[in-house]
Amino acid sequence: MAIIWRPFTASRVKDFLLLLSAALSFSLLLYVHHLHLHPPDTIFAITGTPPPPYPSPITIKNLLFSIASSSSSFTSRAAYVRMWHSPISHLNTTFVFLDRPVPNRSSFPTLPPIIIPRNSSYLTAGHRIARIVKDAFALNVPDISWYVFGDDDTIFFTENLVKILSKYDHSRWYYIGCSSEMYEQNQKFAFDMAFGGGGYAISAPLVQALYPVLDSCLHRYPHLYGSDARIFSCVSELGVRLTVEPGFHQVDVRGDLLGMLSSHPLSLVASLHHIDAVKPIFPGMSRIHALEHLFKAAHFDPARMLQQTVCYDRANELTVSISWGYAIQLYEENMLLPEVLSVQRTFRPWKRGRDVSSSHFMFNTREFPSDPCERPVVFFLNNVASNSTEVLTNYTRRYDGNCVRGKAIKNLKVISVFSLKQNFDSEQMKAPRRHCCDISVSFDETMAIQIRKCGTGELISMRG
Repeated sequence: MAIIWRPFTASRVKDFLLLLSAALSFSLLLYVHHLHLHPPDTIFAITGTPPPPYPSPITIKNLLFSIASSSSSFTSRAAYVRMWHSPISHLNTTFVFLDRPVPNRSSFPTLPPIIIPRNSSYLTAGHRIARIVKDAFALNVPDISWYVFGDDDTIFFTENLVKILSKYDHSRWYYIGCSSEMYEQNQKFAFDMAFGGGGYAISAPLVQALYPVLDSCLHRYPHLYGSDARIFSCVSELGVRLTVEPGFHQVDVRGDLLGMLSSHPLSLVASLHHIDAVKPIFPGMSRIHALEHLFKAAHFDPARMLQQTVCYDRANELTVSISWGYAIQLYEENMLLPEVLSVQRTFRPWKRGRDVSSSHFMFNTREFPSDPCERPVVFFLNNVASNSTEVLTNYTRRYDGNCVRGKAIKNLKVISVFSLKQNFDSEQMKAPRRHCCDISVSFDETMAIQIRKCGTGELISMRG
């Protein structure tokens, strides 16, 4: 049979393209139908290349704490370590690294084990403390997902650390912490470095990667002042950047922390530092007793600790700012929320002799009046009570002299705050929202406040 060749005409080309388009559309419909019947993980299973499993959730036993200290400072700061470490001491996952033995070691039975690495007394302080990253990994403690580093005057909120680190895939390389509060300190060292006193966390795979190369890396940075700058440099050489978590607090300030602790960022508090450089956070107490008082509230609801909630008494033109578990400030005026959230300059700069008004900070600040009668009325935490789901905190008024106050608060002595226990999961923490509060009862000497989740579209304002 003879084959007759017919040249393509415009109409035949059009028919051919329509037929090809129909065939491709049909194939695409079959593929989409196949995806519907077989989810992606099933498809991967069929092809033999399953996706890597997401790591299992972590608990406190998956964190190893390495505390840098020295034989000269450990005795005076042991109480700080004991305070946060005692509840987790049974896990045996906290270690103190010293340069040489301390006298009367038997007098510290409730403290973590002391490690004195070989030849550590011959190294500079910055080099020795930087090597703790390697020394901690060499301990070969099983089931560790995160290595947490801090100083002997770093106060860790361990339950919050677990929640913070749970947001991240610990099978990947992470270097997590925060910079200094002082612009000048960051300018001097680095803006994208985790300051060591505030503490920082490194995922186990990244510590493992640092282990064989750390010594050679450290030899390139003898000119750097601190261990944190050296670790930052070596992590950077591995191509890893800092993941910022604002709950780590270097506390590069001196004096009164009321302004900072009353305006905590919208994130879980992970640490505090430089306790010896600031006043006791509660008046009339020693530094260690004041911290123990703070931890009473942290024990009942660690996730809500220092979280700032603002509500308004519209009838009496009052603005109430709650720093949960610490203090309440009551303003006799209608303050807009951004102004309330800014930090009052109750403290002094870290560098002695500097004027706070001419210093630069890494957060918004506002003036703290020199006249006590122009300041807000402050109520400090007195006691805490709790049942299985709710927490009651009571705050008592701090004496503010002979200031003339308005009728609504002239005789006010106690503020009670009711709240549900926080139970954040890692997804909620990725997009946090500030809570609202209602002044439910206000008598002559007492005020009751209920903290709650804000409604959809609810505004935190006097006229909302």
